[in-house]
Amino acid sequence: MLRFVRTTCVRPYKAGREKIMSSFPKKIFVFVLCLGACLASAGQTALSQVLPPSTTTASSASAPIDPLGRTTPSGTMLGFLQAAQSGDYGIAAQYLQMSAARRQSEGERTATELKVVLDSAFTGRFKSFTQPEGIPQEGVPLGRQKLGTMSSGDVEADLDLVRVSDPSAGKIWLISSDTLVKVPELYDQVQARQVETRLPNVLVKHDFAGMPFWQFLALLLAVPAAAALGWLVLALLEIPVRWWARRRGQLDVANWRSVSGPAWLLTGTLIHQVFAVYLRLPLLPRHYYFQVTSIALIVSATWILWRAVRWSLRRVRNRALARGHAGTGSLMLLGERILKAVIFGVGVLAVLGNLGFNMSTALAGLGIGGLAIGFGAQKTIENLFGGVSVLGDEVFRVGDVCRFGDRTGVVEDIGLRSTRIRTEDRTLLAIPNGTVATINLENLTRRDKILFKTNLGLRPETKADHVRFVLSEIRRLLYSHSKVETKTVRVRLTDIAGTSLSVEVVAYILTRDFNEFAAVREDLLLRMMDVMENSGGGLALPSQTLYLSRDSGVEKEKADNAVKKIAEMRDGKQLPFPDFHEEDISSFKGSIEYPQPESAVRKPQDDSGKTR
Repeated sequence: MLRFVRTTCVRPYKAGREKIMSSFPKKIFVFVLCLGACLASAGQTALSQVLPPSTTTASSASAPIDPLGRTTPSGTMLGFLQAAQSGDYGIAAQYLQMSAARRQSEGERTATELKVVLDSAFTGRFKSFTQPEGIPQEGVPLGRQKLGTMSSGDVEADLDLVRVSDPSAGKIWLISSDTLVKVPELYDQVQARQVETRLPNVLVKHDFAGMPFWQFLALLLAVPAAAALGWLVLALLEIPVRWWARRRGQLDVANWRSVSGPAWLLTGTLIHQVFAVYLRLPLLPRHYYFQVTSIALIVSATWILWRAVRWSLRRVRNRALARGHAGTGSLMLLGERILKAVIFGVGVLAVLGNLGFNMSTALAGLGIGGLAIGFGAQKTIENLFGGVSVLGDEVFRVGDVCRFGDRTGVVEDIGLRSTRIRTEDRTLLAIPNGTVATINLENLTRRDKILFKTNLGLRPETKADHVRFVLSEIRRLLYSHSKVETKTVRVRLTDIAGTSLSVEVVAYILTRDFNEFAAVREDLLLRMMDVMENSGGGLALPSQTLYLSRDSGVEKEKADNAVKKIAEMRDGKQLPFPDFHEEDISSFKGSIEYPQPESAVRKPQDDSGKTR
């Protein structure tokens, strides 16, 4: 009766569990390569997550709660191993599918034998079976779970768990009776094949960290061996890397060496895990060992990927900047930051999944949280994608003069949220990138030439031949100017109605600098005024004015000369209408010097025409 009360009481089990927590996890972490205090803390978190009380969940407030943590297959296995590891085989028997009478008589012996078989002959992983209803498996009926295989010699059996109803604990998982039938035969095979029979008694008799001292010593000695082999593997891999770099003319292998540290951790941990597999550690220490070393593998793989993304994208960014693609360089910088954030997030989720957290629930929570953040930060996300669009299209760059709607200024910075512009009033204007991506934008810096356009109003009493003379002289002026694009010159009489005769003058100035364009425009307008003066006419006044003095009108001598010149052209069949002949245009090109010879910006020349 006392034995039964002891086996069904939870208090001794909790005391045994506390004993395990205080002794075992702190020593098993010695076997991990280069993890240090960070991974030790992660291992402690793993223990607190996998203990039976943590794995027990209630379906409702009134549902019974199993104090032994048998509500999931993983909780059942961990609870059995922890109870057996502490030597409390009475509690361990509660995890076996047996009748009450058989558990009373054979439970402790069966639990002892099963613990030995699991430590030596089990192959499989059970940490992912954290669902109370189990995980669907092909060929396995509902209510059963196959966690792995136990094999020794020519005897083999599946480790199956079955879900049963308990009056006091509700739905729980137990190690099936079909598995227990094979335990005695497997135990005999394991005992006959134990390596301890060939080792000194002092290494077999004493335990350390939940395993025989010889296994602990072997794991400890495997650490420098695994580190040395990992370094050798990396050294051998560096040979083809150097050969490939020399062949491409790139002798710098700094990028390869930047990942050598995490690669050493990765290869060393993998080699040490191979040693651990051959040592066949007891199942519970093996579970914690692979759990923590898997974190080391995740950390090293994430570290390698982080470094590879950094140097590869920076290399692309430097190439883009060298070719003048500033937008692509900024986009690469943004992509590097986003990829690093994604890599870090995936690494954290992988570590949490390895520690036993239910990642489907976590991902669902992240999805809902992301949706809520998306609705709350809609404008921020819009501006972020607008910035990506602006940087990707390279519509403008830092330093360009642009017109954004009705505002004009110099682009000073293109950020993730907004674009900052220095306006003509020297104020700093910040435009959200979402707005920049949708408004009409003009990049004034990227003009290959600048349009010159003006309208001249001739006096309405001007004769037709006088107008022809003005048109031909202005065309000659534009064709002759070295800063005017000849093919785009257009000088046309557009209207004779109203208070003046309208002449439209259109041409492109061959410059991209607006200050130089303003100087050329001024020069052309002044020369046009000279043409109007030499023609004997004048420009029509923009408004009606009453003159009290006598109007001299058109200067008769100059006007007659202009008409006479047009008559000579007509007689010689050289009238420049609708335009000058192409040979005449070619002869005109560059005959007008700019700046003028009298200009102070021109350097003085000697008699030979060379600049002094």
